[in-house]
Amino acid sequence: MEANVATQTIITTINSMFEQLFGSLDNSLYSTLDEITFVNSNILKNNYFEKILGTSTTNGILLIANSLLLGIILYFAIKYLLSHFTYSEMESPKEFIFKLIIFGICMNFSYFLLEQVINIFYYISIGIKNIGENIYLNEVSFNQIINIVNSIFSISNNALNMFTLNGLLRGAISFSMLHLLLTYAFRYVMIKIFALLTPFAILSLSLKNTSWFFTVWAKNLFSLLFIQIIVALVLVILFSTDFTSGGLLSKFIYIGGIYALIKANSFVRDFIGGISTNI
Repeated sequence: MEANVATQTIITTINSMFEQLFGSLDNSLYSTLDEITFVNSNILKNNYFEKILGTSTTNGILLIANSLLLGIILYFAIKYLLSHFTYSEMESPKEFIFKLIIFGICMNFSYFLLEQVINIFYYISIGIKNIGENIYLNEVSFNQIINIVNSIFSISNNALNMFTLNGLLRGAISFSMLHLLLTYAFRYVMIKIFALLTPFAILSLSLKNTSWFFTVWAKNLFSLLFIQIIVALVLVILFSTDFTSGGLLSKFIYIGGIYALIKANSFVRDFIGGISTNI
């Protein structure tokens, strides 16, 4: 009898611990995921980050990029002079100067151009979510997912039992979402890193033997931004699932959907290339 009471006490304690843990994750995790997954130009508008980027051509990264512009001119002049002795092929000075002026101007407006690119991906992903919201008459977001998950697993009724299939599946979803948060937080940081490289990437187009840097930069940044479009599509599909029955199928579909969100970067990388953000 005492052994049964002790066992029941241990089970109740474990379930209570997991209820508190999942409740803590629910209150902060899902809203944070929405913020770091669907990024817009505000990612560049942190006060300290703007100082690093440079508010004009005389400070920040832009100052370094403009100094490098002078270095490129000197490099081309020396290489053009040596080409007369080595008989190596060189592009004409007129072509070089034209490209340098065009890409030099674009470089100094690089963060404005980058804001527009980031916003394009943001508006596409938000547009996909809005289509889902108009169809389902419900908010399509990570924050709303928790309400659906809790209704499926009856968390609101304090019926969580980690020693049942429902409890194990609920735990799998919560820890998967935590993994998702770490993955997209890493992606958020990588977008900022590639944002800092924007002036140098544009400037690299002024020389033929450095233009590869722009290609690599563009592919990686494009893949990082394209992920949120895939995420928006997966969320719309998740919300199309009929969860009112509370059947086992809907529960596994939600786990499958979250796994698809975790693997979104791998899908994009296999499709168009780019950097891996998987943790």
